[in-house]
Formats: sequence, structure tokens, C-alpha cells
Amino acid sequence: MSTKTNLLLDLGIFAGSLIALEPALTGLAIHEWFSLALGLALAVHLLLHWDWVVQVTLQFFRKPLHISRLNYVLNVLLFITFTGVMLSGLMISKSVLPALGLQAGGGAWRSLHHTFTDLVLIVVGLHFALHWKWIAGAVRRCLRSPRPGHTQSQPAVSRQQPPAVALEKK
Repeated sequence: MSTKTNLLLDLGIFAGSLIALEPALTGLAIHEWFSLALGLALAVHLLLHWDWVVQVTLQFFRKPLHISRLNYVLNVLLFITFTGVMLSGLMISKSVLPALGLQAGGGAWRSLHHTFTDLVLIVVGLHFALHWKWIAGAVRRCLRSPRPGHTQSQPAVSRQQPPAVALEKK
């Protein structure tokens, strides 16, 4: 998978997570269905990186302490906390479960949902911090790469043109 594809998928999941964190932004029904779609995006992300998961799992105790071990532990915690958020969210669902003809729970599930959501925020922050150099480098590489149809010696938008003119040409 290319760096650009990986970066776009990661940024999409991150943006989707921010939207899902605030149900008042979208309303409860959209929050639930959107979160379910986000769970599917996370599953795709995991499958696209499955070779890394297998490789690090096999090497976890063979190699001396390495950053990939910390990364692996954080990813396992992300999986556990996101799974907890998704499961508890489904258990208190007022839209998804009824649409499937199932009855939602409540009480302890609601408390678990909020606890797992708080844990996800902490683990995502740590994950983001651990990958900051890769994120910054990937963004730089994507911004530096020429757009299709342009050569490197030819800028995408002339510096003398006002921004409105550049937008009209698209």
C-alpha cells in the first residue's frame, strides 16, 4: 500500500473518530450508523496491515526491546478499546439494533461505553504521538509530490495569479 493511501485512510479514520466522539454533532441515529461504518473502516485498516501484525506477533519475544513492541502493545490496546466502544455502543443502540429487530440494553453498558470512549481517546493520543514523525514525513512527501499532469519544473499554480483565478481554472 502506498504511503499516500495509508495516510489518507489513517486521516479518514481519525476524522471519523472525531465526528463519532460527539453524537450531538450528527444526532444519535447518524452517530450510531456512522460509528458502525467507522468500525468497518478500522477492520479494513487492520486487514491492510495484517502482514505487520503477524510479523511482529511472531517476533514479539524474540527481539530485544524495540519501538515496534511498544507500537504493537498500543495497537492491541486500540483494538481492545475500540472493540469495547463498538460492543457497548451496540448494546445501548437506539437505532442500529432496533433496525435489526433486536432489543438494546442499558445501565452498565452505557457506563462502559463512556469509559471505553475515554480510554480510546488516551490510547489514540499515545498512538498519534508515537507515529508523529511518520505522519509529518508522509504529509511532507504527499505535499511535495507533483500532481498528475504537472512536471516538477512547472508549479501547479503560478505565484503571480490571485487564488480566485487559480480556482476558476479547475
